Amino acid sequence: PLRRVRNDALSIDSHCSAPPCSLQQGQGAFEPPHRAKGNSMTDQQAVHDWIAKTIAANDVVLFMKGTSRFPQCGFSAQVAQILNHLGVEYKDVNVLEDMSIREGIKTFSNWPTIPQLYVKGEFIGGCDIVREMFQQGELQRLFDEKGVGYDKKSAVV
Repeated sequence: PLRRVRNDALSIDSHCSAPPCSLQQGQGAFEPPHRAKGNSMTDQQAVHDWIAKTIAANDVVLFMKGTSRFPQCGFSAQVAQILNHLGVEYKDVNVLEDMSIREGIKTFSNWPTIPQLYVKGEFIGGCDIVREMFQQGELQRLFDEKGVGYDKKSAVV
């Protein structure tokens, strides 16, 4: 399987050619976690707790740059396009709206790049892994195994 093939030498900023994003406050449906001020350990734990709750509350979660409707990075756009093509319902979390989430998801998963896809609580991987899994039919099999609904007519590659 292609899941969880890691290359810790990758850098998030070297993988996205999209220009820096300047989001307006209140844009999108993202609600950042409430954090205690002044204590970075407490802050990081609060962020990790929020991430864990978000993953637990949704069958499929995509931590991405931008939103499913307006991706701000080519890699995020590719994963969103695959999920949209398959008709998968998923929660998109725009990491550009909160730097603590952007950095926190990397430490939470011990994976250095964004986007990051989670299915039924399991970290699947980033763009390259999701794309290869989709092309080989592994992503569709994973959805079947995990009981995640998708449009099987669209699943043919």
